[in-house]
Amino acid sequence: MISEPTAPVDVRARRGEPLPAQLLDDAERMPREELETLQLRRLRQTLRHAYDNVGLYRKKFDEAGVTPDDCRTLADLARFPFTTKADLRDTYPFGMFAVPMEEVRRVHASSGTTGRPTVVGYTENDLSAWADVVARSIRAAGGRPGHKVHISYGYGLFTGGLGAHYGAERAGCTVIPASGGMTARQVQIIQDFRPEIIMVTPSYMLTLLDEFERQGVDPRATSLQVGIFGAEPWTEEMRREIEERMNIHAVDIYGLSEVMGPGVAQECVDTKDGLHVWEDHFLPEIVDPLTDDVLSDGESGELVFTSLSKEALPVIRYRTRDLTRLLPGTARPALRRIEKITGRCDDMIILRGVNVFPTQIEEVVLRTPGVAPHFQIQLSTHGRMDHMTVRVEAEPGAGPERREAASRAIAKGVKDGVGVSVEVAIVEPESLERSLGKLRRVKDQRGK
Repeated sequence: MISEPTAPVDVRARRGEPLPAQLLDDAERMPREELETLQLRRLRQTLRHAYDNVGLYRKKFDEAGVTPDDCRTLADLARFPFTTKADLRDTYPFGMFAVPMEEVRRVHASSGTTGRPTVVGYTENDLSAWADVVARSIRAAGGRPGHKVHISYGYGLFTGGLGAHYGAERAGCTVIPASGGMTARQVQIIQDFRPEIIMVTPSYMLTLLDEFERQGVDPRATSLQVGIFGAEPWTEEMRREIEERMNIHAVDIYGLSEVMGPGVAQECVDTKDGLHVWEDHFLPEIVDPLTDDVLSDGESGELVFTSLSKEALPVIRYRTRDLTRLLPGTARPALRRIEKITGRCDDMIILRGVNVFPTQIEEVVLRTPGVAPHFQIQLSTHGRMDHMTVRVEAEPGAGPERREAASRAIAKGVKDGVGVSVEVAIVEPESLERSLGKLRRVKDQRGK
């Protein structure tokens, strides 16, 4: 529960301090044994709810030879079948809903750029729980009642904007619903309205930073204290870039629409050491993406989630395709952490037999002098061989020698760190496509 509003605090002056105990809710203070008892009770209820009300789950469970009654311990979850994005697309639009439509208060959907969109629904209780976990996330990031929150996630069918919006209100904050786009105007609003917190994709934060500097405004002198960044993988190098250029704390938030939206897990501002999963609502597993075996905590693999409290769209062992590992809790000792997600199974590029992730390229670009933090990967075929070109923007004012040195440094850094040879093209400042939402780093032109 949220305590009575207090005066806003300057998070920059409180770095390293834990969240005051009166702002922690019950689940954040719960001992691990008590949490696991709650998880098992909610898991059994969710399995029964899904089996009784969703035809796809009934079919999947029956084919796997399991029933909800077969779940007697948390470890028994491994006996149940996975859910994939394809399942939601095959049952488009509402075939995975477990309640009548008259009980659904809102629907969201993915963009559908790679096929049918995935559609998710929320009951009144779902929306309240969602607001609770986002409010918890904002508090863990350093937000307090009375802070103003500038939300640059997109509104509409995408879960980011409205998820952040209602969570910020639940946390006792004042919402500035800027949404995406109109970058110059957003910079002006930040100067005029003086928010303490911004919630946005990390790539669009870089676009905003460029706009501050283009307008001759020092981004380090704004009112912003905390940036809560999510919706796409980002690296420690990007965190340092944003924190140094903006003079804010940059923390990670995790979520995906199929599981809930933003607020499934959150990085705490006092530790910045990975994201604590709100395990009273979302049960995580790590599985081997090739064998499907459940891995032990500490082992790297694919993140899988089972919802524990969702009514409209319960998800059982949903394969996120995100790669990470589970670690013990720190700032919230009873709640396990996931490492910052820097790759996805479906983002992986296999180039001449080597696995390459866009975030590996990003790490090299961000530590190279003479270039801006904006790049694009182009894949093509030369003869029978796949070829990668990394296009990177030069810093304004960088001359030919500095550009050539940057090109050599990036090519060497990728070769040494990733193990593949790539071509590097240094292009003019502000010539690459800018992100207004989730960034698409890779253009695959192979076979075209």
